[in-house]
Amino acid sequence: MKTAIIGAGIGGLATAVRLASRGHEVSVFEANSYPGGKLSEFSLDAAGGSYRFDAGPSLFTMPHYVDELFEAAGVEPNFVYDRQEIVCQYFWDDDTRLTAWADPERLAEEICEKTGVSKPQVKRIFESAKIKYQTAGSVFLENSLHRPNTWFSLKVLKSLLMMPRFDIFRTMHDTHRSLTGHNPKLTQFLDRFATYNGSNPYRASGMLSVIPHFEHGIGCFYPQGGMFEITKAVYGLALKKGVKFHFNTPVEEILVEKGAARGIRTAEGTSDFDRVVSNMDVYFTYNRLLPNEKKPEKTLAQERSTSGLIFYWGIKKQFPELHLHNIFFSGDYKKEFDALQKGEICDDPTVYVNITSKLTPGDAPDGSENWFVLINAPYNAGQNWTELVEKTRANVLRKLSAILKTDVASLIETEDLLDPLLIEQRTASFAGSLYGTSSNSLMSAFARHPNFSAKLKNLYFVGGSVHPGGGIPLALLSAKIVDEVMG
Repeated sequence: MKTAIIGAGIGGLATAVRLASRGHEVSVFEANSYPGGKLSEFSLDAAGGSYRFDAGPSLFTMPHYVDELFEAAGVEPNFVYDRQEIVCQYFWDDDTRLTAWADPERLAEEICEKTGVSKPQVKRIFESAKIKYQTAGSVFLENSLHRPNTWFSLKVLKSLLMMPRFDIFRTMHDTHRSLTGHNPKLTQFLDRFATYNGSNPYRASGMLSVIPHFEHGIGCFYPQGGMFEITKAVYGLALKKGVKFHFNTPVEEILVEKGAARGIRTAEGTSDFDRVVSNMDVYFTYNRLLPNEKKPEKTLAQERSTSGLIFYWGIKKQFPELHLHNIFFSGDYKKEFDALQKGEICDDPTVYVNITSKLTPGDAPDGSENWFVLINAPYNAGQNWTELVEKTRANVLRKLSAILKTDVASLIETEDLLDPLLIEQRTASFAGSLYGTSSNSLMSAFARHPNFSAKLKNLYFVGGSVHPGGGIPLALLSAKIVDEVMG
């Protein structure tokens, strides 16, 4: 069958690989000149040399979902990644520093030493996350929640019976306070995993306390050469399977006839297809590409996830105390999320610094580092981003300089930035939200748009704005679900 895929984000690429591997004729239409969507790269030149940056996602977990694509294609994997011994370095304003080791025993010892929470209690916290994932998390992430036959699976029924035990009726923050014995630093450490899908730990369900297992149970990995290697690997695999790519070719309309998608229209004309898969944000899919069709107004009006403000800094110094992933915590986490809820960024935000030159030295000149500096930001709702960016930049530099006891601003040799306005412009993510709709409500997992249209035949949806959610692993899972739903 002939299938058109709209968008060459990681979800669209993975869907293309899966369908082409089953013998279908697949064409991908991408508005940009490159594949990957948010998972792209760029370089900045400076007097000292060139700095390479991964533009978007910086954390790699669940690499087996990429491996599965090679297995589905029957191709020997050429994608290499390493499990990290240090998951992340954490910093607080009072000079507390915590190394999150991948080894569970070392991690428990480190947390015990730095927070006072006992090793057995720490181990129970991560075991709880593991049990939630194995019992329920994987079930609801790896299956369509919008097909009746899903709910008649014995595994799903068992998971449903156990759901009341998984803190779904209290917040993630309250769950973590209980698990840590109200220890503030360890609670904040655990609460920050809510940001993995743009959630607010003070509102999101305690079921999200499963997320630490992805990083500390399954592992934190790094693709040799950087995150863009994921895009290159999946794109290369798609080419091997005969997928045709049309870059600089935005789709203008999904053609509908007699209640079914039958093709697409671009500036070059119309093309007939048996099936259409949209990797475009579901909001824009309906509002731009399906102008004459009834829209799922309730779904499209759902609260958006948070966005991000990213500074890309070429730093002409090396910091041995930093690693690949680094978190500098705010002094008042509740205040930070309250500000995000109001569409603002607080004056003391949590700062994430990713430095790929720690593992790929060629990403920065000798003696320098490439800093990807991310701050949680609200989605775009008409804020004055020029003013907000300027104020936040100053606050971030003040915070980093104080904790690292170095004038960071004086070390910036070159820089660029990405804000919610640019995120929407470059990736067609509505309001610049990074993860589609928010996961702050109890039923958010079930309220996400399904991977298929209930109204139009032969129309499917993939990527972070639909089930099961945003982020690389979930985008890859959405491709797997679309492939299974298509049959």
